[in-house]
Amino acid sequence: MDLNSILSQLETDNEEDIERLLHQYNGENNLTFNFDPKEEDLRSMLCQGLLTVLGRQVGPRCQSTCLETLRILSRDKQVLGPVGTREGMLVLAGLARLPGGEGCDSLQEEVQTEENERVVVEALKCLCNVVFNSAAAQQVGADVQLARGLCARLHAARAGRHEVGLFSLRLLFLLSALRPDVRGGLRRELRAVGLLTEVLECTLDVRWVGPYEAAPPDPQALPIPAEDNERAMEALKALFNLTLSDTSDEDGDHQLRLITAIMRHLLMLKTQTEDKTEEAHSHAINLLSNLPVSCLDVLIDVPVQGGQEEYSGKNMDVVQVLLDFMEKRIDKQGANYKEGLTPVLSLLTEGSRYHREIRRYIKTQVLPPLKEVKVRPEIGSTVRNKLVRLMTHVDMGVKQSAAEFLFVLCKENVDNLLKYTGYGNAAGLLVARGLLAGGRGETHYSDDEDSDTEEYKSAKPFINPITGHVEEPMPNPIEEMTEEQKEYEAQELVNMFDKLSRQQLIRPMGVRRDGTLAPLEEALRQPTTDSCSSDSD
Repeated sequence: MDLNSILSQLETDNEEDIERLLHQYNGENNLTFNFDPKEEDLRSMLCQGLLTVLGRQVGPRCQSTCLETLRILSRDKQVLGPVGTREGMLVLAGLARLPGGEGCDSLQEEVQTEENERVVVEALKCLCNVVFNSAAAQQVGADVQLARGLCARLHAARAGRHEVGLFSLRLLFLLSALRPDVRGGLRRELRAVGLLTEVLECTLDVRWVGPYEAAPPDPQALPIPAEDNERAMEALKALFNLTLSDTSDEDGDHQLRLITAIMRHLLMLKTQTEDKTEEAHSHAINLLSNLPVSCLDVLIDVPVQGGQEEYSGKNMDVVQVLLDFMEKRIDKQGANYKEGLTPVLSLLTEGSRYHREIRRYIKTQVLPPLKEVKVRPEIGSTVRNKLVRLMTHVDMGVKQSAAEFLFVLCKENVDNLLKYTGYGNAAGLLVARGLLAGGRGETHYSDDEDSDTEEYKSAKPFINPITGHVEEPMPNPIEEMTEEQKEYEAQELVNMFDKLSRQQLIRPMGVRRDGTLAPLEEALRQPTTDSCSSDSD
């Protein structure tokens, strides 16, 4: 469609013709995300023309159509100059009925008609696009205190109309993600952590039956409505941003434990689809990873149905949900493990490190007593097999997370870890921790003993410590060689290693007494140096 004709029409006062042309343009470009670079200047002029029309007293239908066009244009970062100004942002804030907007010194009355609501929603969508795509708009948004207006909106209408609440939360998320100064103001001055917690309580219909205990969901109840789930996701993302730094002093232990209890409630809920449930649980896990590990006891301090005392009376239902989520993420083909898997691995690792009951329960599920020792630890379909395979993953962060998780389940005992994984799979972790010579990590664990099965005890002398399983007997390749042949082959091997070393293709290494790697010459010299030092003392 010819943009010049639209620009000419915008200069008139005929709202019907403006609306008709823009409606046609919107229909043609509703799904357009890549624009013609040759028309960049025209699109920038169109943005300015639309702001001029929106600044006039036009009807709500014309306003919403102009805003829809502006929303489409705001997908192009190159044409946002006129919109990212103070004047442009104030026009949009005013149409979104936010304090700080043009003519909006205080929160305006709630939207009364469907047409007015559409204007507010389209204005909020425009603000989301513009803030996301324009650094200048982000600065203006901070200057005119859009976040304060959004908090006032959410505080005044927690149970208001869906789309208004949804895009208010999304805009708050974007501002808190892109502007650290806004994030700090939200946390300290506007007390947004408490506000968003209340939004979640209302959206998820949390009913408290104890200090940090929500009433369990009715198994026969319907799943979370799709609209409530959408708003909850946006609130969770904003809360994640606000809890990225240490918030224990600012928000208080009570507030953070309250959030933990709400996350437990959410993890026990179902949404309309399995994918949406997984998305909701993913956001809950990300948020829990930001909270102090001391708050995680809230996840299990819930009465157990039937009065089970196996784990000191702690309720492990939500821990099982986390384990199921972890395994589902491991099994997902073509998934981005770094983003999708490492947060839940990190959460389970820290929970196991500092909460004995969580560690004991997870170990029974992930590392049960060994019975099958004739198959390599990385081969098979159990959770243990899947995690051991991840210990040699190409992504450093993924393999470190998986190895650390298993190490903590073994109470950071090297011998115990090697029993379940084999030396070859665990070598990366042991090198990083300086534990190649064996020993323990730095965390202190309880003294409860790990019992071995009779099958493992009988097979233990025959297990290859490198591969972690009992190997089939292999023929000895030098059994039929003469002594001269053996000596010749040994010398050839030495010569090959020497050649590779001189060409610096390999570097012989040894293990220091502290368990870390060092060049072989240095590792061999160290015992002598240490003994000389002790003699001199």
